[in-house]
Order: sequence, then structure tokens, then C-alpha cells
Amino acid sequence: MARKEMITKQDIINAAFAILQEEGIEQVTARKLAAKANCSTQPIFRIYKNMEELTEELFTRACEFFQDYYSGFPRQTVTPFVNLGYAYIKFAGEHKKMFEFVFLSSQRFGRSMYDLVNGSGGNVSREIQAAAGQGCENASELFMKMWIFIHGAACMALTGDYDLSESETIQILKDSYKAFK
Repeated sequence: MARKEMITKQDIINAAFAILQEEGIEQVTARKLAAKANCSTQPIFRIYKNMEELTEELFTRACEFFQDYYSGFPRQTVTPFVNLGYAYIKFAGEHKKMFEFVFLSSQRFGRSMYDLVNGSGGNVSREIQAAAGQGCENASELFMKMWIFIHGAACMALTGDYDLSESETIQILKDSYKAFK
């Protein structure tokens, strides 16, 4: 008798991640996931007690995806918050479904927006320290002002309403930093 092929946890999360990237979190259903993973729904619920548990693991993977994206993003300037801001804006435009899931979802599994952007690498913390090192008296407050601007620009990129070039984006981020400082 031929042995049945075993569907692994990694197979399921990879299939869920592919659906998320292509269609969004709303489309990560047990039926659609089973079809993508080429299995029945039984292995999904053997591995995960429910779809919420799978969604939380998928959220962690999506956060890691953003962190990897940012880590590999070319540094453009030494002006604090500009590289992080530009990467965030580009991520929103290039990975729309992922951006919506991670940064626009009301379900963040106990993580704040700061936690999501800061990541395990301390992205925001480093930028705040850099601003303080450049003489900014209240670098945390400056970050909040910059972040409101950056997040707004990213939302415009998500909807297709953002049409500034790379150089224009970097310049406007630098100008905002100087104005808020």
C-alpha cells in the first residue's frame, strides 16, 4: 500500500502566506487554504485548533516579512526616519495585501503599531537614538510627528494616490524631519 503524503505545518503556512500575498487575509479560508496546499481541511485542523491560531502565526510571518524587507532596503541618507519612512511607503505600494494585514488591521495580536514597525531589530529605537544624537531634544515626539506623516503617505501608496518619485519622497521626508525638529 502506498504511503499517504503528509502535509506539514510549513506547507500550510506557506500556502496561507501565498493566499495572503495574492488575495488578502479575508481569502485565507480553510477551504481555499486546503485547495492551495493540495489537501483536505483535515490536516489544517489537525495542526491548528482553529483559523484564529493559524491567522496569528500568519501575522507573525507577515511581520517578519516586513522586517526582512526593511533590513534589505538600501539606505539613502543619514537623516533619521527617512530610510524607515521610505521603506514603509514603498512596502505599502509593493505589498498591498501584506501592508493591509499588518498595519491596517484592528487585530494585531497584542502588538502596537510601534512594536510592528520597531520589530525585533529595534528599527524605531535606532532612529530615535540617531535623532537624539543629532541634537533633537525630544526625539520620541519627533518620531510621532514623522510617523503620522509617513503612515499617511503609505496609505496613499496603498490606494495608488501616491505618485512621488524616490528622490521627491526622500526630499519631502528630509524636509519634514527638519520642519518637525
